[in-house]
Amino acid sequence: MSTAYEEYMRQVVLPMRAELTEAGFQELTTAEEVENYMEQAEGTTLVMINSVCGCAAGLARPSVVTSLQHDHTPDHLVTVFAGQDKEATAKMRSYFEQYPPSSPSMALLKGKEVVHFIPREQIEGATPESIIRNLALAYNEHCQS
Repeated sequence: MSTAYEEYMRQVVLPMRAELTEAGFQELTTAEEVENYMEQAEGTTLVMINSVCGCAAGLARPSVVTSLQHDHTPDHLVTVFAGQDKEATAKMRSYFEQYPPSSPSMALLKGKEVVHFIPREQIEGATPESIIRNLALAYNEHCQS
């Protein structure tokens, strides 16, 4: 890839990254950051695999942000960006290898164990309300706060 293209893409995704970081997600951009986070993971963590696709923009990001208004929410929020931070995304996906790579997607973890997973197939074509309800039910079951 050309340097100009890579810089263009870095600029294009800035608002897509900000949509999550402004909602309290910690962005993990390297494999080392993912590994360091996961080594100390305690409680519940919502992992958002971000993406540039339309279903991420119109469904996944708005739904995951709105879901955080629920009474019960995860202790921690982290995100990696598929197609942008490739090594970080691959490292995060290695913690839930039982699920095929999917972006966007969301994984609710207890410690390092995946207790709920929402792949792209359950996001694309869904309504925001159904995605939010899916997350809220998982929060009710697995999150104390």
